[in-house]
Amino acid sequence: MLSGTGTVMLMPPNGLEFDFHMLCCGRPMIARPSAQDAMAKSIPAPENLLSVLPPEMSTALFATARTHQLKADQTLFTAGDPGDGCYRVERGLLKVTVLSASGSERILAILGPGALVGELSMIDAEPRSASVVAARDSEVSFISRVSFEAISEANPQVYRHIVMLLVRRLRNTNTVVAAMSFLSLKGRVAQALLSLAEAFGHDVGAGRTVVRQKVTQSDLAAMAGIARENVSRILNDWMRQKLLSRHAGYYCLEDRGALEREAAM
Repeated sequence: MLSGTGTVMLMPPNGLEFDFHMLCCGRPMIARPSAQDAMAKSIPAPENLLSVLPPEMSTALFATARTHQLKADQTLFTAGDPGDGCYRVERGLLKVTVLSASGSERILAILGPGALVGELSMIDAEPRSASVVAARDSEVSFISRVSFEAISEANPQVYRHIVMLLVRRLRNTNTVVAAMSFLSLKGRVAQALLSLAEAFGHDVGAGRTVVRQKVTQSDLAAMAGIARENVSRILNDWMRQKLLSRHAGYYCLEDRGALEREAAM
């Protein structure tokens, strides 16, 4: 996962977090003070440069990092911008996107605390390959390419760890390309929903999982790489089959196993 125009409503309005078990079971919703940061910390950070470096190198790398505050929908950087360093997400959520020649958006990743974004540009100094936007108020730490080069010169073994990271990413890219080549449209949408459930899912029992972030059909289309009209048709079919439901804007995977089978076809 690596590095807008589309907007993902990631939290309920007014800083409230709803009781999703009651929401799915049809009973009255209870609102309680927001636990945004606690929820965000549950999002698994993708493998990145920090995760493959020895702890002492990671600590040294961010010892002089500068922090930046981002408001929701504020752009961190745009595709084509100079690759002058990388960012670590300390708080909040970032959305990584690319635009096609026709202007349609594709969401590549949604990154939470602990994730790095832009580290490949820090290594090769090439322009940014994607755009990154704050999905909600966020804080990031910035490490410059100059600082990275200083650490690397003092610790040449850094490059061995980088090679291993790039090899694993290449393998993951092969898997993604295969999925895009062979998966049906339903399989792509199922994969997008399962990815969201993995990051934001809340088990409400009986094999049901609520995605605790508001996601639009346009967002799902951008993640799956298909037209929104196709997403709408597929979601409606699954709702009629009771594989999926939607409550107050939140999707609930009623039969996660069935969607996993669809994504594997």
